[in-house]
Amino acid sequence: MNFEQIEESLSEISKELDEVEGKREKLLRESRDVVSLSAKAITDIHSMNLKDASSKIDKAKELLEELRKFGTQDLHRYLIVPETEYVEASALYSIAMKKPIPLYKELEVTNVSYLLGLLDTIGEIKRRIYDEIRRGKSSEASELFRIMEQLYILLLPFAVYDRLAQGLRRKLDVARILIEDTRSAVTEEARRSKLIKSIEKLSKRLSSNE
Repeated sequence: MNFEQIEESLSEISKELDEVEGKREKLLRESRDVVSLSAKAITDIHSMNLKDASSKIDKAKELLEELRKFGTQDLHRYLIVPETEYVEASALYSIAMKKPIPLYKELEVTNVSYLLGLLDTIGEIKRRIYDEIRRGKSSEASELFRIMEQLYILLLPFAVYDRLAQGLRRKLDVARILIEDTRSAVTEEARRSKLIKSIEKLSKRLSSNE
């Protein structure tokens, strides 16, 4: 039997697997930094610290570019989570800046990460809508809701790809619930804002007649 040759072959396999395992560990370890930077950027956006948010998003992008060198073939699945978080932060930042949401090829992420990231963005838009309502900015809240609803409409047809993009259908279900909840708040705020304006207009008219 050629046990010696088998042993040499197994030794080569061991080295190859050790190399793959090393890359996997690096991806897992450093992808956490991308997730953390993206999460902090989102917090900055909600606090309107847009300059700080932009800096963190740029740094997350640099880290992702480096990780993609290791996330080849089967290991690329470990990049889905950090890419998803990066897409979410990038999309929310663009919305806050009143700029077009970046396309997935512009962000250089996979199509799955892009879809999941946009769906997560819907939840963050809801948070921004409530912030605008608290500030008494009804028109801004309505515009954000329009973006939120349009994103959902565009993403809904991708529910059929749930087996390819794990979690997609669940995120769509969550997004639908968020939109229905937010619709009620935005509608109520629009009515309240309209009533206040009517009262102010009436008050001015009565004051001018005195």
